[in-house]
Amino acid sequence: MKKAVILFNLGGPDSLDAVEPFLFNLFNDKNIITIPNPMRFFLAKLISGKRAPIAKEIYKNIGNKSPILEETEKQAVALEKALNSITNHQSPITYKTFISMRYWHPFSYETIEKVKEFNPDEIILLPLYPQFSTTTTKSSYDDWHKISKKNGLKIPVKTICGYHLDEDFITAHSNIIKKSYEEIGNTKTRILFSAHGLPEKIIKKGDPYQKQIEETAAAIVAKLSIENLDFVVCYQSRVGRLKWIDPSTEDEIKRAGVDSLEIIVVPIAFVSEHSETLVELDIEYKHLAKESGVKNYYRVPTLGVDDNFIKTLVNVCINTEEFKCNCY
Repeated sequence: MKKAVILFNLGGPDSLDAVEPFLFNLFNDKNIITIPNPMRFFLAKLISGKRAPIAKEIYKNIGNKSPILEETEKQAVALEKALNSITNHQSPITYKTFISMRYWHPFSYETIEKVKEFNPDEIILLPLYPQFSTTTTKSSYDDWHKISKKNGLKIPVKTICGYHLDEDFITAHSNIIKKSYEEIGNTKTRILFSAHGLPEKIIKKGDPYQKQIEETAAAIVAKLSIENLDFVVCYQSRVGRLKWIDPSTEDEIKRAGVDSLEIIVVPIAFVSEHSETLVELDIEYKHLAKESGVKNYYRVPTLGVDDNFIKTLVNVCINTEEFKCNCY
């Protein structure tokens, strides 16, 4: 039996020339900007054109492109190896991993062609978004199903989206955080669990993202078992004029400065390094922390190919019924 595992991620521009079309694809997504076409198309054109010069400056700090594809490829290799090393001893299942990005190559239609060549008996859709959101997991699944139908792909599909509280996932985070916490050796430390923000109106429509972020943070804190741990969940990357969910990471950094604290920033919703971690957290927010009087600013790495995180992905692939998507 053959199973294809499709790893979904946001994607990112692979050159400075790709920045504006990448942004257009992002803002033209009906799950991001909910107004109907043709208004969404024209608004996406306007926003992407306006933001492209700013975004290009951001990507110049990290080699003129996003590293997210390379990061995801490493995860795909590690997962495929781990799955096949287990199943080779237990059952005659062969797993092969594929990558499908939402807003830049490889797109769903490109990945589907490769999947058809592999001709699996089953497809497992696995988002690299630990917490479900209509703007991430649902958007990727909508696109995949639309393209699959268009391409006549009729292979049975299992959809995953419920692993934000998986034990190995929580352990992966807590181990990395504890290492930084112990290295600091200072009780005047606050942990900022920083996640990508969303407009408040999306949450009010029933999106479970914020609730799941808070659940993940609470589980990590329980696992850390540090007495009187000072922590807060906050949200980064806000843009535009809409009201976004609070508190913002920027405000929490400033508050830590007022409180004369050191901070450890944990990218709780990101599992690979990209512009939001390498530029926003490592450069922009670190500079803000210094300006705000934060004594020391630490940022723990994303999970990447951490052994426990790969164990999480293996677990959800093998136990698809336990982690199936109930909110899609």
